[in-house]
Amino acid sequence: MNFVVPSALLLKHLKSINGVINTSNTIPILDCFLFELSSDSLTLFASDMETTITTNIKVESSENGSIAIPAKTLLEALSNLPDQPISFIIDTKKFSAKLKTVNGDYTLTGHNGDEYPKLPKVESATSVIIKSDVLANAINKTIFATGNDDLRPVMSGVFCQFNEENTVFVATDAHKLVRYTRNDAKAGASASFIIPKKPLNVLKTLLAGVDDAIKVEFNKTNAYFNFGNINLVCRLIDGKYPNYEAVIPKQNPNKLTVDRLTLLGGIRRVSVFANKATHQIRLKIAGSQLTLSAEDLDFANEGHETLICTYIGEDMEIGFNSKFVLEMLSNLDSDEITIEMSAPNRAGIIVPTQKANPAEDVLMLVMPVMLNN
Repeated sequence: MNFVVPSALLLKHLKSINGVINTSNTIPILDCFLFELSSDSLTLFASDMETTITTNIKVESSENGSIAIPAKTLLEALSNLPDQPISFIIDTKKFSAKLKTVNGDYTLTGHNGDEYPKLPKVESATSVIIKSDVLANAINKTIFATGNDDLRPVMSGVFCQFNEENTVFVATDAHKLVRYTRNDAKAGASASFIIPKKPLNVLKTLLAGVDDAIKVEFNKTNAYFNFGNINLVCRLIDGKYPNYEAVIPKQNPNKLTVDRLTLLGGIRRVSVFANKATHQIRLKIAGSQLTLSAEDLDFANEGHETLICTYIGEDMEIGFNSKFVLEMLSNLDSDEITIEMSAPNRAGIIVPTQKANPAEDVLMLVMPVMLNN
């Protein structure tokens, strides 16, 4: 099994799938890339058993075969080579790969390609087509709000809900929630599933600069994403997602409108003086003045800052975790944001004041923290 491939092209494709491989694996073969050669087509695989990603490139060959090659060593070797054709000479009995370049020979010992995890088949699947920019925006706007609680695995992923009139993506960790809706992405029938965080992070990287339509197929256990020459299959999170609509307050008469970057900067500065355990920040709104304050009683630290805002409603004070609010403001794009509130003990809703895209609807919810008066 021999083939010739440009080093830079191979390195680019291997880097694109490397994000799936774990830093430590109990199964040694999962530290490898699988090379599967079929005539002049080389398919590259990376897997962690839960997520498998493949890509393929054209090579100079007329042979067939497979081998698993250690990923870390191969990537380091290719990264240090100038762009040039590399001849791979594979010994399928010893499972070794010799890389012949203009100036050198390098030998790597691998594993039997037949022992590599097989790409799961997504049978009895529902299929939808979604634009790459829609999926990329949905991941960027929601993934930061996912949880890390092993006892509530459904919250560690993003809930995707396809409907005939729109597509909704939701993430929550019970302290914050993001609902991202696209009215220009519609499915033929209603369907939903929960995607884990890791494959979404891999997709997020892969979708940068991609302008293809993405085919998404899914059943009860797996989801399959296909675009360009990339195929990604991931195991879905099993379980029922919480009723997120029930926690979004419907009546919010108090509306605070403020410049997003001004508020972001103010909270960053004031939160330096907040308690390092609670990250509590206080918002006091009276008329057109918003006063931000934070204190750490253990060290007698405190910070105050006053901003100009537009406010409709009764004067109020409400406390939030500054880390959560900063994350939300950083993941919005609009110049101005509106914070909708009903009472100091009810969730606050952050929405962009202007929509850059009329088909896009973003709602971010943050739970309040109890103020120490």
